Amino acid sequence: MRIDILTLFPSMFDGFLNESIMKRAVDKGLVTIKVHNIRDYSPFKNKQVDDYSYGGGAGMVLMCEPIFNALDELRNEDSLVIMLTPGGRKFKQDLAFKLSKYKHIILLCGHYEGFDERIKTIVDMEISIGDFILTGGEVPAMAITDAVVRLIDGVINKESLENESFNDGLLDYPVYTKPAEFRGLKVPEVLLSGHHANIAKYRKEMQIKLTNTRKEKYHE
Repeated sequence: MRIDILTLFPSMFDGFLNESIMKRAVDKGLVTIKVHNIRDYSPFKNKQVDDYSYGGGAGMVLMCEPIFNALDELRNEDSLVIMLTPGGRKFKQDLAFKLSKYKHIILLCGHYEGFDERIKTIVDMEISIGDFILTGGEVPAMAITDAVVRLIDGVINKESLENESFNDGLLDYPVYTKPAEFRGLKVPEVLLSGHHANIAKYRKEMQIKLTNTRKEKYHE
């Protein structure tokens, strides 16, 4: 898989791409991730990429031409172009699975007052990571990249992926490690029993309970 990220602030991705699972996935050759500065595609000598909104209003708007120029260069027949915007489809685990099957993803990080509306005519999908406003699309781009890359074959242990939250619509079960008792807090006896059927039953019951508790608590 290849992921291209278009942003006004490429250095924000330095730590993200050079640590932990992302770095290992790149080093193994399982994914190629490139970050591109939108200003490099500006037709202007001063690298301008934004301007005032027609009709007035606060803030600046990302211009068409730099984005169109970038996609002219980066896009191919395998590409899926994603605009990161509050009005997009909510990002969930099932969508992460779908995106992990693509050969090439391009992520457009917005900033300021957003994109010139005409840019939407050349994107394939709009995605939002939640009903809140950020200063730009860089954090959502990192979140989506992380969620997608870890699903690529060979990046994460297959058994770990199969037992994660949301794979079957449920949260993951609680997990514990040594010591068996810490400051009066004990590991459930069933997990110490060695009885695999009982452990599996307990874990499934806890998944259902935790999922229902979350729905009630947050009125989902």
